[in-house]
Amino acid sequence: MHHFRKKVYLAVLVTIAVILTGTCCASAMEPININTAPVEQLSELDRVGAKFAERIVEYREKNGPFKAPEEIMNVKGIGKKTWEANKDRIVV
Repeated sequence: MHHFRKKVYLAVLVTIAVILTGTCCASAMEPININTAPVEQLSELDRVGAKFAERIVEYREKNGPFKAPEEIMNVKGIGKKTWEANKDRIVV
């Protein structure tokens, strides 16, 4: 009986881990509209912290909406590596 409890306990832990990982990964793959996303959401992009997220918002406020996702590279500090890391998630 004691061995059975260990298996049940382990199964519960694995189930919780799968649920939490699935939730994390699902939100990590959601597209982010760089014309409407707030700083908090922009910060979810790879290689983009709060400072760069604020620059994205400032850029669009000053220059108008992005016409193409690639234009994110016009923001100071956002280069090709950041674009490549996020190109499947960035939308306009």
